[in-house]
Amino acid sequence: MIDSTNNRQRVTILGSTGTIGVNTLDVIRRNPGRFSILALTANNNVDDLLQQCLEFQPQFAVLGDPASADRLSALLATRLPACKVLSGAQGLCQVASEASVDVVMAGIVGAAGLESSLAAAAQGKRLLLANKESLVMSGALFMETVEQHGATLLPIDSEHNAIYQCLANGATAFAGGVRKIFLTASGGPLLRTNPSELGAVTPDQACAHPNWRMGRKISVDSATMMNKGLELIEARWLFRVPVEAIEIVIHPQQTIHSMVEYEDGSMVAQMGNPDMRTPIAHGLAWPDRIDSGVDGLDLLKMGQFDFEPLDRNRFPCVALAEAAATGAPSLSIALNAANEIAVDGFLRELIRFTDIPIVVESVLNQTTDSAAPTLDDIVAIDAESRQLAHAEVGNRRKAG
Repeated sequence: MIDSTNNRQRVTILGSTGTIGVNTLDVIRRNPGRFSILALTANNNVDDLLQQCLEFQPQFAVLGDPASADRLSALLATRLPACKVLSGAQGLCQVASEASVDVVMAGIVGAAGLESSLAAAAQGKRLLLANKESLVMSGALFMETVEQHGATLLPIDSEHNAIYQCLANGATAFAGGVRKIFLTASGGPLLRTNPSELGAVTPDQACAHPNWRMGRKISVDSATMMNKGLELIEARWLFRVPVEAIEIVIHPQQTIHSMVEYEDGSMVAQMGNPDMRTPIAHGLAWPDRIDSGVDGLDLLKMGQFDFEPLDRNRFPCVALAEAAATGAPSLSIALNAANEIAVDGFLRELIRFTDIPIVVESVLNQTTDSAAPTLDDIVAIDAESRQLAHAEVGNRRKAG
């Protein structure tokens, strides 16, 4: 539905105070005639969500728990009384599936974003998916929901958005004469670190990404390269390609965001400065183009493009993800859950950086192969995997 008063599209942003959400609001701020905000959501960041509500005046705001929602509601009572404040997973699903919303930005990090993303797909929304974990955990179910309800699914991860553009804005990959998809990776902040020193890496060092500004969880995933493993699983579902047709290559400059090689020998690449506002603007305006606030590339100053193969001994998380991608769906669910717990343990300095893949592998070894065809199945496997991961973090902590 288009806002009849000003012909603007109504947008819900799931995770509006995180990196994706803040960048989405920046693009919307630059294009005020095209978009209005229906709903903004955050986990427990009341203060930032308050400021966003006062600026963008949404009809709904959602926080993770009732106490935070009550606090925000009191703060808005005299300044924005028309804004209805909701809480929890039910509130997220409500604003993701509201009849009047046109576009849903799924920017919640991790498994917490799955249910609301599915809710948007089930209502046939234009879904801008920045939550790769939704497809990692529920690939078959998610894509079936998109297809059955006529949703428009646009990837926002920079690599998948690049592939989408290289595939003529979403043409089915292997029906379009595609030979191979290349996922580029910067290698993260530890690409040149001596392997013998990785055990002593601190959370701040792991989060010091050379090219991108991101939240701490995804920054650690970049340092371990688990993000590329998760992206490989996401690409498999998004573009209907077999895992063996997806290749990860190190490209430290991160100017080429991904590439597609066709059967005739042509290779198409999407290039741009490393800034999430570019894929966000593409998704918001698709099939049009709008100002993202990102400068164009200066071709004369770029210098050379460097590429190198991925070292799986340095980045064992990639091999774990590849194994999960070719196994039963339960393995991808366990992979994601175990990684979330392990990364949290590292960020809280309970385990070492090098313990992250050990925790994940331990959980995968304890996971039974199963199809996980329903959301309830997925939630159950996710919960069991988290318990196993917590136990392993505890064991590693005692051993360390």
